Amino acid sequence: MSQTPFITVEGPIGVGKTSLAKEIANRFHYHLLKEIVDENPFLGKFYTNIEEWSFQTEMFFLCNRYKQLEDIHTSYLKKNQPVVADYHIMKNMIFADRTLNEYQSQKYRQIYEILTNDMPEPNVIIYLHASLDTLLHRVAKRGREIEKQMSAAYLQQLIEDYERAMELFQVINPHIPIIRLSGDDLDFVMNEQDLETILETIESTVKGRAAL
Repeated sequence: MSQTPFITVEGPIGVGKTSLAKEIANRFHYHLLKEIVDENPFLGKFYTNIEEWSFQTEMFFLCNRYKQLEDIHTSYLKKNQPVVADYHIMKNMIFADRTLNEYQSQKYRQIYEILTNDMPEPNVIIYLHASLDTLLHRVAKRGREIEKQMSAAYLQQLIEDYERAMELFQVINPHIPIIRLSGDDLDFVMNEQDLETILETIESTVKGRAAL
């Protein structure tokens, strides 16, 4: 694993991944990698009818995230330029396992394994988590038209799926530190001190990784 800093920020919808990734990029002068969301032509249909549109939605995300990671590996990480991304590609399986039927899931996992086999691996993961009430408030506050069809039940399932996925990821990848941050307790958007605390934690963790 390269010791060039490569940080990924993860967590359920509305928790603040992109906002924190931007702050990290600005503070430490990292290249910012943002996932493509609004450009997905199937996403609006997905929130209306998950069963009908899940495979198309997940395949679009997988192919685009694969291409993004391929590009940053060549253009930045290979040149020792630090990167922070507002997603980890493992999120594809979190969503796919929830939304795809068994046959689709098997096909999707095969494609996922092939595409991610030699992808760059982050050396620090920031996991943002929060309660359903907090997520619903933040999703409503940002007012994305495409998310208005998303149900609270779906978001609650996603919270639970993320918890299980992160626990499993830590068992399989004990060499990659996960910084867990509670969105219920920390508001890095409105509270400058919360942001400073988070950035200091990230800085010390990244320095510790570089010293290995």
